[in-house]
Amino acid sequence: MSAQAKKSPLRASQGTGRTTTLRAIPAEPDQAEVRQATAQDYATHLRASNNKHGRPYTEKTVTAYTKAVRALDQWISREGMEEDFTSVDTATLNLFFRAYYESHNQGGTNTVQRNLRPFFTWMEEEHDMTNPYRDKKLQRYAPPKAGKPQTLSADFVTDLLKVTGNGHPRVREFEKLRDHAIMRVLTEGLRAEELLTLRLDSLDLSQGLAQVVPLKDARSTGEGRVIPLQPRTVIALTRYLRAREPHKMSKGQDLWLGTRNRSRLTYSGLYRMLNRRAQEAGYEGCHPHQFRHTATDDMLSAGMSGEDVMTIQGWKDPTMLRRYAADMAVSRAVKAARKMGDRY
Repeated sequence: MSAQAKKSPLRASQGTGRTTTLRAIPAEPDQAEVRQATAQDYATHLRASNNKHGRPYTEKTVTAYTKAVRALDQWISREGMEEDFTSVDTATLNLFFRAYYESHNQGGTNTVQRNLRPFFTWMEEEHDMTNPYRDKKLQRYAPPKAGKPQTLSADFVTDLLKVTGNGHPRVREFEKLRDHAIMRVLTEGLRAEELLTLRLDSLDLSQGLAQVVPLKDARSTGEGRVIPLQPRTVIALTRYLRAREPHKMSKGQDLWLGTRNRSRLTYSGLYRMLNRRAQEAGYEGCHPHQFRHTATDDMLSAGMSGEDVMTIQGWKDPTMLRRYAADMAVSRAVKAARKMGDRY
């Protein structure tokens, strides 16, 4: 008697008659597959957990942490090591960090070392392994010494605004109106991620205010800080919101939408946009964070107190104020002294 064919337990795909097959799980997975599965479990853990401030991890943080794990995994594969993450000890990590340092730089090595720490804390708790970060023999890579922040010139900011229409009421192009509004908001001193996470309900244009949710509780108190907007920033936002209405994604709360009816603007999109507009204006380019440096100098030059600047920028530690103010400190001091005129 011939064996009867077994029926598939899977639902057939509609309209095609074909069935969907499940991915086969190896009976004896190799160590590379075990490491990849561990990395996936770790990413799931991060997305289901809160950070030390009691907030969910942002997707940017999850990406950074899992990228460090993938870098370690790829290095283990290149070295031909037959081990999973539970076998990674202090000596192995020291070899990895030295190799990473030689192909990157000190800043990059410091970053990947910091981003791997939570992974091995999780491995210690989840897999009962010895955490190499608790070993004093682990070689530490210090962060590079921070350079002096660079402040953008007034001519550069003015020219950048010009290539996006300079806020002219006759401009009707969505992309120009959006880019112009973004640059105006950047001059208020927001971090790039703070700008990108702005929502429609973050704005109170009738009062000329925007509420920025802090990226970390240590940077600000409460559920956000209030940013006073310049009058031209309010106008630019008002015109952009009108141009935003026909957009395919306009029903969502994300403030900055992509061109060609694409969804929210990303950091890479912001960076590319700024550099493209800078080149159109005849400059090499710029970084979004340079606008924050410039806003700090603008506020201090206008006579705003250091305490008020710290409140606007979301700083608790005056060290950040001193660092951001360093670039144009001499220029501000000279101008202040000259305003006094003849003293005797």
